[in-house]
Amino acid sequence: MIKMIATDIDGTILKWGLDFSPAMRKCVEKLKESNVKLVLVTGRMHCATVPIAKELGLETPIVSYQGGLIKDCNNNTLYQKNLSPKYAKEIITWARKNDVHINLYLDDKLYVEKDNDIVKSYTDGKFIDYTVCNFDTLEIENVNKILAIDLTDAERVTKWVEELKLKYPDLYIVKSTPYFCEVGCCDAKKSLGVEFLCNMWGIKKEEVLTIGDQNNDIDLVQCGGIGVAMGNGSPELKECADFITDTVDNDGFVKAIEKFVIQPQK
Repeated sequence: MIKMIATDIDGTILKWGLDFSPAMRKCVEKLKESNVKLVLVTGRMHCATVPIAKELGLETPIVSYQGGLIKDCNNNTLYQKNLSPKYAKEIITWARKNDVHINLYLDDKLYVEKDNDIVKSYTDGKFIDYTVCNFDTLEIENVNKILAIDLTDAERVTKWVEELKLKYPDLYIVKSTPYFCEVGCCDAKKSLGVEFLCNMWGIKKEEVLTIGDQNNDIDLVQCGGIGVAMGNGSPELKECADFITDTVDNDGFVKAIEKFVIQPQK
């Protein structure tokens, strides 16, 4: 029996903004009635995830920053694993040397060195404010993560991931979309966030359904009793999943929940 659903957001339950389908909203209400815990597990900032949780009426903790931060609905921090200042400074130096745009996240705030189309596109529709400044003016402490972005060249992003993984084997480095390279603490993983909540609630692995769409969801999909990949998911994720559902455009999340958790909506 599934007692908890751990779901990615973008590309899994949401296409853009707060545009949840009627079927998705009904599914969430049915899960509440069935006392099944629905947990958002995302690479997003915590502050950018709160509006989504509120829109769906969720009161479960939010797992953000790929698992690096867990806060409850009263904003209490339950779990936090930051990127060390040493590594953060080295990644900043690497980005400057290679002309790579990076988003720097400190204490759940977003900082960039250039106010360009990349950050404007990234923040559009995500309820995120950002500060433009020279990173040398900041105290590089409490770094949630660093995100390297190239919105036009996915191969370049793949090379960043490969390069940084070789140089920093003790960090968590992954593509969260074809154009995003995430850099975080090795303990900032979605699977570890789910494991933390399972231990807190006394839920067994086999009682958890996990679902996502991108490579940063691989460890998420593998950590549950039932791992589901979205139809629009990456090939690598689909290879790791127990089940491949429909796309986000066709309510793939809802269809997976109806298959494994609750009866289809009438």
